[in-house]
Amino acid sequence: MLTLALDTATPDLSLALLTPEGTFSYCERLERLHAQRIAPEVQNLFSTAGLPFKADRLVVGVGPGSYTGVRVAASYALGLARAWGAEVLGLSTLMAMAASHEGKIGVTLDARRGNVYAALYEIKAGEILQTLIPEGKYPLADFAAQVEAAGGQILSDARVSGEMLGKLADQHGIQDWKLHYL
Repeated sequence: MLTLALDTATPDLSLALLTPEGTFSYCERLERLHAQRIAPEVQNLFSTAGLPFKADRLVVGVGPGSYTGVRVAASYALGLARAWGAEVLGLSTLMAMAASHEGKIGVTLDARRGNVYAALYEIKAGEILQTLIPEGKYPLADFAAQVEAAGGQILSDARVSGEMLGKLADQHGIQDWKLHYL
């Protein structure tokens, strides 16, 4: 099965093509240029993998993110899925940010005015064992205190891993997904 994973909820454009032969990924900080770069970079992934431009499944990071940001990957994925007859699963951007790390990992996105969108996960070998603090908007100080009390650590500079987005889809992908905004 070929899986294409896409996330544009953060300033990064994070992509991955998961194939039986291996994973091909791309991640670059683009700030607000996601819409201009997503199509050519996805095509580059397929070209690099030596595969025709078609996947069986698409996984999209559903945020939280900026209103325009989360919509770029979602609309592109929905368009490709319709053309390819592929399924589309949604997955939390925060979960994809945390999954590349080990332990009790808290991840945050700035929600301004001293607030963050955040979650705390227990992770082992790239697998989310449990959600310790559910995804939500918190005052940063309150979230930090909860993470400390749980014995975790906050990674404020974590980046979305397209590869983890694709790998987590089997366990945590949602068919009836909706976008989450900052």
